[in-house]
Amino acid sequence: MSLLPPLLAQVEKLGFKAFTKGAYNLNIIGIRSKQRVANEFDDLMCCVYRESKDGPFIAKYWPCTTDPGTYWLENPMRVDGTAIMAPGQYRGAYRLDLHAGKYEALCQREAPIKVFRDSNRDEILDMEPDSLAEGFFGCNIHKAGKHSTQVNKWSAGCQVLREGDFYELMALVYKQIEHHPTWTKFTYTLIEEW
Repeated sequence: MSLLPPLLAQVEKLGFKAFTKGAYNLNIIGIRSKQRVANEFDDLMCCVYRESKDGPFIAKYWPCTTDPGTYWLENPMRVDGTAIMAPGQYRGAYRLDLHAGKYEALCQREAPIKVFRDSNRDEILDMEPDSLAEGFFGCNIHKAGKHSTQVNKWSAGCQVLREGDFYELMALVYKQIEHHPTWTKFTYTLIEEW
């Protein structure tokens, strides 16, 4: 029997579900950096899984952003402000679909999520509790451009990985569906760096 990896232990410590049974039962986890810097790929996207039913856990980590880029902070799409996903576990909220009608990504189509609304049009990430909203906001998990070094317009509230890293994550998503054809919904857990 494999010991629970530290990341999954932290997920459980926060009161969330860790998926530990079976092959390719993916734990897709974002870790938001303590450093609140907009426009940087300074957070982590993680995927923890097993390749066989009782095999050892494997953990993959990629740089990402869990925050919107400076462009959208300064130019919000909505009058109530730019979305910043709130930490939490969003069970079955994602499924494969076309992001912006262009390519397959993990799209928030199946369940509501919570976001903070940053409406003061500056480059500082504001996560005020009284701005919290819940709903379907299209905060997808998708890719940035091939050579992107800054977030810029790539995120208006989405969780965004660099292109090559995104495709590594998507290969695991396809593996889960290959092993479990009826598991078409994906859970995303966003936690703070600890």
